[in-house]
Amino acid sequence: MGTLVSIETVSAETVPAVPQDALDRAFGWFHEIEQRCTRFNPRSELMQLGAHIGEPVPVGEILFEAVRFALTVAEETDGAFDPTVGDRMEARGFNREHRTGETVQSNGACHDDVSYKDVQVDPDRRTITLCRPLTLDLGAVAKGLAVDMAARELVPFRNFAIDAGGDLYLSGHNPAGEPWLVGIRHPRAEGELIDSLRVSDQAVCTSGDYERQTAAAGEHHLLDPRTGLSPRSVASVTVLAGSAMLADALATAAFVLGPVDGIQLLDRMGVGGLMFTADLRRYETRGLPRAA
Repeated sequence: MGTLVSIETVSAETVPAVPQDALDRAFGWFHEIEQRCTRFNPRSELMQLGAHIGEPVPVGEILFEAVRFALTVAEETDGAFDPTVGDRMEARGFNREHRTGETVQSNGACHDDVSYKDVQVDPDRRTITLCRPLTLDLGAVAKGLAVDMAARELVPFRNFAIDAGGDLYLSGHNPAGEPWLVGIRHPRAEGELIDSLRVSDQAVCTSGDYERQTAAAGEHHLLDPRTGLSPRSVASVTVLAGSAMLADALATAAFVLGPVDGIQLLDRMGVGGLMFTADLRRYETRGLPRAA
């Protein structure tokens, strides 16, 4: 995932300290999920799907649930979120393994007209079928899933914060006994915050146009699957939800949909959201927990 992961725990008289084995399990989920769900390793379980076009392929629970969730969000957003953009992302220059810098080639040719409708899942047999040559990109799902699985390991210990490259899960309270304070990066001023939120027992994920620009085209890593272009109306979207996987996926979808439709999506899904347009106009959902 190319992500630095940190976990902060808070001790209290009524809550046991987090044992090392629980921390090890929490960190271990990031490695496990990356190994199964990355498109930057030709040996990953995800990439092996591309060798079996048109065939139902039995997969492990992690990959199956990640793909099934991604397809559900794609349906819910009418394709504004679509996990079948892997080949198009690769063609735009997002094709390097983060540790080695090695260029990774997908298994098939790039087809601009593929969509989530070309992927089928069978819950009974736990199989995934790619109906056409395509490469899945689970970048907006897998990291959130890893955060959620790590949080599950730590829930018995109540007060903790997980930060996976800006994808957060905040449980309980901070060392001062208050909800965690989360700063929202200013999308146009390096090193500055544009807002802050008070959060407890929720995930917070942000998608911004300042992340992972391509040197050749100046395009950012967020792609509108319906047009093949980078959306230009939005600078950043922050989503608060009960799970990081949901928050991450909806932040991506809302970014693509734009300020009006994006906020409507977040309201409809019952999550919190804060959006800034390219000219820094603010849009937000009802009842956002802003810091005092």
